[in-house]
Amino acid sequence: MNKQVTKESVRQLISKKDAIEADIKELQDVLHSQKNVGLDGSLVDSEGFPRNDIDVYAVRNARNRIICLQNDHKDLMNEIERAIHELHAVERQRSGEGQQGNESGSREPRRSATVCGSPFARIELVTPGSPAKDAGLQVGDLILEFGSMNSSNFSSLQNVADVVQHSLSKPTSITVLRNGSVVHLGLVQKQWSGKGLIGCKIVPT
Repeated sequence: MNKQVTKESVRQLISKKDAIEADIKELQDVLHSQKNVGLDGSLVDSEGFPRNDIDVYAVRNARNRIICLQNDHKDLMNEIERAIHELHAVERQRSGEGQQGNESGSREPRRSATVCGSPFARIELVTPGSPAKDAGLQVGDLILEFGSMNSSNFSSLQNVADVVQHSLSKPTSITVLRNGSVVHLGLVQKQWSGKGLIGCKIVPT
């Protein structure tokens, strides 16, 4: 990326992602309303004529828009992942500079002056070899943001499960509070050798 990545620029990218996901959800609802025809259901009857029990034009339009939006979503998720990694690298560098200037030589992470909202959940267990472990999540991390989820719209762990299912095999941005520092991570939910899609236990705070 040519311009410097900031927390605000990452938030803007995530907002765009959330808007695309909302549009896709609306279009999926359209397909649901048409006899749950989905992206692959037949639009013709047994005799090869257009089905008269659904709005064929609406289904075709929704399908085309979903495909376009999914491509946009994929590109945006790649951009978010790169931005998060770059932002994380900058914060690690700043943390390292702070450690060099610390007379005690302490290796504690740099504490952030600004916390993004309040934690709504906590990481209680991380399984070795899991996607959560690969992403850098640690036991005791306090979750500030999980994809589009934050303290303002979190109501239950089912919200987190919905984000995980919707983002299967796609990177999800996660912001945690760790030892007083705000840490940004990228988690890719996927099938692996263990249980579930992420391999960690999350409990409400």
